[in-house]
Amino acid sequence: MPTARSAAVQPPPAPSSIITGEGSLTDIVIAAMAGTADRRTREVAEAFVRHMHAFAREVRLTEAEFEYGIDFLNRIGQATHDLHNEAILFSDVIGFSTLVCLLNNGNAGATETASALLGPFWRMNSPRVANGGSLIRSPTPGPALFADCRVTDPKGLPLAGVEVDVWQASPVGLYENQDPGQCDMNLRGKFTTDADGRFSFRSVKPAGYPVPTDGPSGDLLRAQGRHPFRPAHLHFLGFKEGYKTLVTQVFVDDDERLESDVVFGVTEHLVGNYRPGKGTPPASDVTGPWYRLDYQFVMEPGVAKLPRPPIK
Repeated sequence: MPTARSAAVQPPPAPSSIITGEGSLTDIVIAAMAGTADRRTREVAEAFVRHMHAFAREVRLTEAEFEYGIDFLNRIGQATHDLHNEAILFSDVIGFSTLVCLLNNGNAGATETASALLGPFWRMNSPRVANGGSLIRSPTPGPALFADCRVTDPKGLPLAGVEVDVWQASPVGLYENQDPGQCDMNLRGKFTTDADGRFSFRSVKPAGYPVPTDGPSGDLLRAQGRHPFRPAHLHFLGFKEGYKTLVTQVFVDDDERLESDVVFGVTEHLVGNYRPGKGTPPASDVTGPWYRLDYQFVMEPGVAKLPRPPIK
């Protein structure tokens, strides 16, 4: 007969990992992750499994649909290359990129300068441009735009020495890496704010454009009966040590697609005031319509970290 001491040291029976049905599977998979050393990795992985299994149960996913989904993911990878990031585009068109951005920046989009998704077209090594300089490097028809911008901290104090990347699509709706008619780095530039936190530049008024639709993200949009267009906007990325990197966009206020952005990127604080120019243009070579944009950006104290460029 075993003694009390020997009975006390007997380990409890290990839970069975033999699957008895679909109802037992999720707990068994999560239990298998119990040895994950990093707490955050374990938290994210467990939640991912729970939600993926719940999704399959909710829609009663068929084997054919599962195979289609795996092929869809494979095609996202196959469509990604140095000049195009299909994974970012897919995340954008289902609103996931914007959700992650709002969860992590600017009080969920409620601050004066909300963050916005980076998008698939940022390039890290854009050329440096002096304040007041031009983004135009090859002939680019369209109304001239003169932007005067300022960067402050949350108290309204100017931030000097902020590196600000600016990039945009041309008025024909293409970024220069998509368009052989534009020279390399056209409509891109990197500025440095002055002692008053200001930077300024000349460009052309941006136009709306369709996102690429020749990959699986385009297939999804067509299946859902959605248009592929983004409203016109400028992209900005502000970087300064001691401050959280600001990634944002400023949308043209008269664009007809402000309320139907294909990537759900428009928040009320990101709609700029693109005013038609009056009087003598700031440059003598301007002969047609021209516009002004005045905009103030706010950067929050935090860790300065550049995102990974989606393209080279």
